Amino acid sequence: MKPRITVITLGVDNLEKSLHFYRDGLGLHTEGIIGEEFEHGAVAFFDLQGGLKLAI
Repeated sequence: MKPRITVITLGVDNLEKSLHFYRDGLGLHTEGIIGEEFEHGAVAFFDLQGGLKLAI
């Protein structure tokens, strides 16, 4: 089995603002913010090439 990276996670100060940048500015596909019901649990995933995902 070859090692590979499947998720890259970036911590951000403002999730809403970052979501708009990556989705609207860069055109990356996302289902939006999930996990808002949890304290410090909200995240947004973006689909990148080759099955790679970006999480903010």
